[in-house]
Amino acid sequence: MSKTKAKAREKADLLIVNADELITLAGANQKPRIGKQMRDLGIIYHGALALKDGRIVAVGKTVEVTKAFKAETVISAHGKTVMPGFVDPHTHIIFAGFREDEFQMRVEGASYMEILSSGGGILKTVRETRKASVEKLVDSGLKRLDVMLEYGTTTVEAKSGYGLTTKDELKILEAIKRINQLHCVDVVPTFLGAHAIPPEYKANPYDYVNLIVEETLPKVAEEKLAEFCDVFCERNVFTLEQSKRILAAGKNFGLKPKVHADEMSTLGGAELAADIGAVSADHLLFSSVEGIKAMANKGVVAVLLPAAAFSLMLGKYADARLMIDLGAPVALGTDFNPNCLVENMQLVIAFACHFMKLTSAEALTAATINAAHAIGRAYEIGSLEVGKKADIIVLDVPNHRFLGYHFGVNLVDKVIKNGRIVIDKEASRSEFPIMREEE
Repeated sequence: MSKTKAKAREKADLLIVNADELITLAGANQKPRIGKQMRDLGIIYHGALALKDGRIVAVGKTVEVTKAFKAETVISAHGKTVMPGFVDPHTHIIFAGFREDEFQMRVEGASYMEILSSGGGILKTVRETRKASVEKLVDSGLKRLDVMLEYGTTTVEAKSGYGLTTKDELKILEAIKRINQLHCVDVVPTFLGAHAIPPEYKANPYDYVNLIVEETLPKVAEEKLAEFCDVFCERNVFTLEQSKRILAAGKNFGLKPKVHADEMSTLGGAELAADIGAVSADHLLFSSVEGIKAMANKGVVAVLLPAAAFSLMLGKYADARLMIDLGAPVALGTDFNPNCLVENMQLVIAFACHFMKLTSAEALTAATINAAHAIGRAYEIGSLEVGKKADIIVLDVPNHRFLGYHFGVNLVDKVIKNGRIVIDKEASRSEFPIMREEE
């Protein structure tokens, strides 16, 4: 009786095997997860991945994947959690100078808008950034990406907005382009020329809106320096009318709209985001129920930034539970900027759980696949599925519920970007032992 010959195993570049939890988040590439879907992580216990040419080629139980694939490099994730790399959909990573003095002012009771109206805040950073060279901005941006990568972020969105002249906004966007070319973290560019009214236009802000629409936006589009157009729609910054004009002009130049909405007051930013067809509306601390419903109906992603609210000491956070109950897709971001110096998406997840009452599963969904939707990248990243980019993190915890529960430390053991190990804490510990040898 002849024996059936076993099928030869296909060669992969890297195998990750025996994960206590393999968080796949599979099946949400077309639309972000909403409502109860946000708790469905697509967990495979004792899971495994096969990676080849920077892509995922197999996902499943370890016994199944290892039967079909072999590799010279095999990572054991026994006792650990494997999940998609974090996607940070809201950062202001390119700037010069810091504002530690304003932190002291906030501690002593000054509000964000008081600091801004006195020439501080964004305007202070604008002064420093205008003086900085592209090279200086690139150098600092790369260092910030290094830190984000160590904490498991593999894709970030980056906004301009600290130039507020055509020349300086283009300079910032050029710096964003360069850090994307130089660093393994993928950087998605957003034009935010409407971040504040510059001092030279304080007497007539409509002239600055005209500058954005008639000069800056055309040049940004001509040089293909941004994918999105954002605006800070807020009292004493840009009105609903001004914001809509800028976003509509951006759409005409092929830039998808985003909105800084209802951060400090109920102005109608959420309604504007739904009306203009924005990809996302961000902050949303003071959004109306009607505005959230409108966003839910249009599928606008609510990007929530609890670290920003924490940094501003507002004592108030976006009503994430209401948004989830109303069917709005919720994502999380750091809002990294000189007023909110946090590169760590794990801490953002902890804040979301503690202050906005998201479950660990909901927060994880918000920081991966829903965040990918907020920057138009869900077809490539945010979940672990065959064909997607191999952007993966290994957490040194046995299950996802440690996210939010164990905070203030870095839970990341390994980061794989485009199928390549770029952070390996376990190897570093072996190379630099901290335990004393027995005498």
